Amino acid sequence: MARADRFTAKRVVVLGGNSGIGLACAQGFAAEGARVCLTGRNPETIAAALATIPGARGESVDIADLAAMDAFYAGVAQEEGGIDVLLVNAGMGGFALIDTLTPDYWDEVHAINLRGCVFAMQKALALMGEGAAIVVTGSIGGHAFVPGNLAYGAAKAGLALAMRQFAGECVRRAIRVNMVSPGPIETPLLYRNPGMDERAVAGLREQMIAAVPMRRMGTAREVADAVLFLASHEASFITAANLMVDGGALEIG
Repeated sequence: MARADRFTAKRVVVLGGNSGIGLACAQGFAAEGARVCLTGRNPETIAAALATIPGARGESVDIADLAAMDAFYAGVAQEEGGIDVLLVNAGMGGFALIDTLTPDYWDEVHAINLRGCVFAMQKALALMGEGAAIVVTGSIGGHAFVPGNLAYGAAKAGLALAMRQFAGECVRRAIRVNMVSPGPIETPLLYRNPGMDERAVAGLREQMIAAVPMRRMGTAREVADAVLFLASHEASFITAANLMVDGGALEIG
């Protein structure tokens, strides 16, 4: 249930907020009073997302393009004067078994899921003051063996370490940094895995459900609830946490 007091007048930036988990989070923040600015790479999905969030702003930005991120943050500084909550949710999926893994694919995944996310956090700090919060979207794939998951899992594992590093270095600034690591979630990202046709995706989905003790996929809104908690004053004594939202998949197996 939305609580209008948690984010009233807060300036919230959602990187990768144009679909799936990011969109659910952007909608949740706005429902609780936040002024939301979201990004994505697809102008069409950004427009569709903004149509569901009255008053929100959006911009087409590739998190892997550091110059574009500089320009985006300059715009945020001019329009909003700062950032109270940053959600780093931008990312790409995909699977490649070790025999088919290529340097180009590795670099593409890491440019977005690790390098881009790390520097997005670094660049945002100049706009964040005491009491601000950063939440990063990780994945249980960064903690477990999944066939074909080397590039993605390594990037998310690196991002989990980066989150803890940011949390440790920002704690004296009174900026909290936490991570939410989803398990199998029903989002459009599942259906955009390079090299996987509809049948392969359906098979992957069945495998995912079988690996979840709750025997179902999670929803974007369930992940958003965890993100909003960590971003709120209710989590004021929590930093460097990595909250698994996975139906028990990693903890129970």
